[in-house]
Amino acid sequence: QVHLVESGGGLVQAGGSLRLSCAASGRTFSSNAMGWFRQAPGKERAFVATINRSGSSTDYADSVKGRITISRDNAKNTVYLQMNSLKPEDTAVYYCAARHQQYNFGSFYLSGYDYWGQGTQVTVSS
Repeated sequence: QVHLVESGGGLVQAGGSLRLSCAASGRTFSSNAMGWFRQAPGKERAFVATINRSGSSTDYADSVKGRITISRDNAKNTVYLQMNSLKPEDTAVYYCAARHQQYNFGSFYLSGYDYWGQGTQVTVSS
């Protein structure tokens, strides 16, 4: 099992910045490709970003490209989501996810991940 705990969510004004963290435990963190997803009220959980095991490759949803950066620090067993120029439509619960260790890269799809955190609320006021 991989246990994931998100933190760093909160209330921020439009145009502001926020950095989310996802701390992993239970297995070797560097062995897992990671992803971030978000779910707004009444909406499906949607892909935000993914990062491969080494941190050398990343992918983003078109809606967040240029504003959001995913990164990881394997020495700290933590993946980050740096969010800048936030918009009210970014308001959602943000979830961290880990893929099975045999995959070098993450996935755009919820079904591509096997472990999930509890989520952290991000609210962007206008």
